[in-house]
Amino acid sequence: MNKKALIEALIFVSDKPLSIKRICYITGLREDEVRDLIEDIKKDFEKEERGFMLVETPSGFEFIVKPEYREFAAKVSPFSDLSPGMLRTLAIVVANGPVKQSTIVKYQGNKAYSYIRALEKKGLVKTEEFGRTKIVSVSSDFEKYFGMNPEEIREMIKKKLESS
Repeated sequence: MNKKALIEALIFVSDKPLSIKRICYITGLREDEVRDLIEDIKKDFEKEERGFMLVETPSGFEFIVKPEYREFAAKVSPFSDLSPGMLRTLAIVVANGPVKQSTIVKYQGNKAYSYIRALEKKGLVKTEEFGRTKIVSVSSDFEKYFGMNPEEIREMIKKKLESS
């Protein structure tokens, strides 16, 4: 069995990022071997012109669409791994960010806590303690995921609103 192809297949079919430990558990391979194979996969994808790439997020490894193809791919599957509630929460953070968690909860109710945790786990937002609440802001992985930084998104929204 081709170990590199096995790891590639696991990451491809997983509905969430896979950690090194999880890959080791599933395959029975050693951690150093999995790390080396993942590096080989990354190099393969860098050499070939592909529409997606392998990235490491705080939750593990996953394939994502390259930024230059996201606009087109979104028409087929617009961020299907983010629930509508998570997208609304992210929109609040992008539009107002950094923003107090209590403000997000005011708009979305108590479910906002789980949306924020899920977005943080995906590496799209980060939180820091601020008195009895938290400050929520986009993370550095936000731009990797969406192919745009928050300022570009705000500007795009502003232009659309002005043209309406």
